[in-house]
Amino acid sequence: MRTVIQPQLKFGETDIAAIVLDPKSRDDIPQLLRGLQYIYTEIELRQRVFAILEEMMPDRADGKGKASRQTGRPGMEQWKILVLGVLRLSLNVDYDRIQELANQHKTIRQMLGHSDWLDEQVYELQTIRDNVSLLTPEILDRINQEVVNAGHSLLKKSAEEPLKARADSAVVKTDVHFPTDTNLLWDAIRKAIQTCATLCDALDLTEWRQSAYHLRCFKKSYRLIQKLKHSTSQDEAKRQAKQAQIEAAYQTYLDQAETYAQRAHPTRQRLNQAHGIPAAMLVKLDEYLKHAERQIDQIRRRVLQGETIPHGEKVFSIFQTHTEWISKGKAGVPVELGLRVAIVEDQHRFILHHQVMKKTTDDKIAVSLVEQTQTRFPALKAMSFDKGFHSPANQTDLKQWLDTVVLPKKGRLSEVDKARESAPEFVRLRRQHSAVESAINALGVHGLDKCPDHGIDGFKRYVALAIVARNIQRLGAVLREQEQQAADRRRGPYKKAA
Repeated sequence: MRTVIQPQLKFGETDIAAIVLDPKSRDDIPQLLRGLQYIYTEIELRQRVFAILEEMMPDRADGKGKASRQTGRPGMEQWKILVLGVLRLSLNVDYDRIQELANQHKTIRQMLGHSDWLDEQVYELQTIRDNVSLLTPEILDRINQEVVNAGHSLLKKSAEEPLKARADSAVVKTDVHFPTDTNLLWDAIRKAIQTCATLCDALDLTEWRQSAYHLRCFKKSYRLIQKLKHSTSQDEAKRQAKQAQIEAAYQTYLDQAETYAQRAHPTRQRLNQAHGIPAAMLVKLDEYLKHAERQIDQIRRRVLQGETIPHGEKVFSIFQTHTEWISKGKAGVPVELGLRVAIVEDQHRFILHHQVMKKTTDDKIAVSLVEQTQTRFPALKAMSFDKGFHSPANQTDLKQWLDTVVLPKKGRLSEVDKARESAPEFVRLRRQHSAVESAINALGVHGLDKCPDHGIDGFKRYVALAIVARNIQRLGAVLREQEQQAADRRRGPYKKAA
């Protein structure tokens, strides 16, 4: 039976509320643990967060819904999953480091509910991976709302005080190599051959026994293309000869790729029909063959037929297919490979909401971003944007949701626009807007620079966990600052100055 946390303390175990954190430490772990400690010790907040965590259950082995929380083996407690998840993002570390901290760091083990002695439980790497992946963006979003509301209460924000936010977007990179049509075809054929060989070996079939040799031959053709360069000679005959050499190398590369793809299709059919391998287990092979066919077609059209491939037809990774080619015009950064993520930060430096932007731009999500944020935090009355969010429709539609819209217009300003952008409140909020870049930088430092998780679901979970971790750390920072101020008041002005 899986529980959020064991209600009964074990012999030698320290109550989470009694964990002593070093108030002078400048490391980020004590800040994060202080925020988690507050969530646990505030009874009403803990009940709300634990109620959300109770919904986090693994799928049943037979695929029929979620596992029962009343029967079965005891899994990792959901509180521990939350602690390990936010640690991973807040520290911007991999699972190996989290495993080491969970097994060896005294204070973290106390936060996980272990005693300092007699408790020899250790965490396996795969156990941590599997359990942290149970967190979903929806669950994390609801936990984030509770954390933000707790932070507002700490800062004595009344229900009537309006929230003033600022929104911006940044690119979160995916863990991919720089894409070219030739290396994408190499990836697709390589994985198709390896998948066929692995499945055939498991069934003692010999039709792919030379898979290593096939890969070496195909890689030679791939390397030859990488080395070929277009001629810069002024002699037309030399340029044409070089171009003919390049086209011949590409033709050989494509012929080999088609041969391997055509061999893989019958293998796939035999594995499914004659040997009983379910189609669900062959999905990856189908995907690799589909990628290979697309890349063969695009290379033939681009190199041999001189056609320009439309951007919408391109895929930039066969492993992370959600990856986009993004050029934001930054100095020294001509292109980024990943997805845009829009964030909304309030005046108290808590991140209210975020949105993963798939195949869309800032101006297309401005209204939905405000609508979703205001649904979660009705006190939101003002929001500032940069010019990337501007469109004539947004200028009109946003006024239906906000009392104050700080949205600078692109291009030449009319007299009406000049008057609007010269208003004192507009100027004040626009000057404060750049503070959102600090939040984006902090998220990048604490894990949201590159997403190592696979798939669009893993990407969304990783981003949502980064937001929660950042807000919990911010909650801990507020608590430590208030506690320091209270300690200074108790010491008095003379001792404080000394």
